[in-house]
Amino acid sequence: MYYLVYAIFYLLSLLPWFIIYLISDGCYFLIYYVFKYRRQIVADNLKIAFPDKTETERTQIGKAFYKNFTDNFIELIKLVSISEKEMKKRFEIDIEPVNALIEKYSNIQVVSGHYFNWEFANLGIGVRKKYAFLGVYKPLSNKVFNKFMIAVRSKFGTILLSSSNFREEFQKSAHGNFLFALVADQNANNTSKAYWVDFFGKKVPFVKGPEKGAKMHNTPIVYAYFSKTKRGFYKCTTELITTTPNDYKDGDLTKVLIKKIEDSITQEPSNYLWSHRRWKHVFNPEQHAHLTVD
Repeated sequence: MYYLVYAIFYLLSLLPWFIIYLISDGCYFLIYYVFKYRRQIVADNLKIAFPDKTETERTQIGKAFYKNFTDNFIELIKLVSISEKEMKKRFEIDIEPVNALIEKYSNIQVVSGHYFNWEFANLGIGVRKKYAFLGVYKPLSNKVFNKFMIAVRSKFGTILLSSSNFREEFQKSAHGNFLFALVADQNANNTSKAYWVDFFGKKVPFVKGPEKGAKMHNTPIVYAYFSKTKRGFYKCTTELITTTPNDYKDGDLTKVLIKKIEDSITQEPSNYLWSHRRWKHVFNPEQHAHLTVD
């Protein structure tokens, strides 16, 4: 079944880009106007993040988000057969400062948020890598599609680590010089083991993983932001946050990273994944006061 699925998507990936975007436009119409997929969640999130904007302005951001959202997943089809040359043309990044840091410190942690298109970012960095590139993924329940996604995401050599078996797989793969990519805006499921940080004025529980890992291994942290320059083309900028993570008090590094993400979202609101419940957990001072980062 896997080979059949892969073959179908490979043939679809040979379609011209303009056909791919006609498909994406059709999906946008269905998702936004017909099925109204998570429209209330997106509207609620945008109202929390941008209370000073008018309802019309937030609606415009929402529509632009849904267009980016459908592009993000439909563009995945083209990535099945995309060449290294075309990938480099469509995803721009100055990788040399990153390589220089890896050469000096052996390994670094690149932290980002849920920006579009993260699939492009994975392959765009992977195709230019000088050293091992490690990334974390959440396994899909469907084994066939999980295998398919792993094949596409690792086509340029990215080493994928399952979030369900992270520690064991990281220990096996984290040797020599390498770049390790994580997202810092992951909502923590266990709110008693999270850092509660202000995100657009409301406290949100964020996972401790990026900060804890960096401190444990004394790993430099680089922030990465990527966005669309035009349809089908993306650009990534990087910024060194610190080479000495242990100089920060517990939670302070997470606060810095979340502020970077918030600033990036403010500049390009529609480039962020608004369809997740970012503020679903309620801060309880009695339970979470000791986890608060002010």
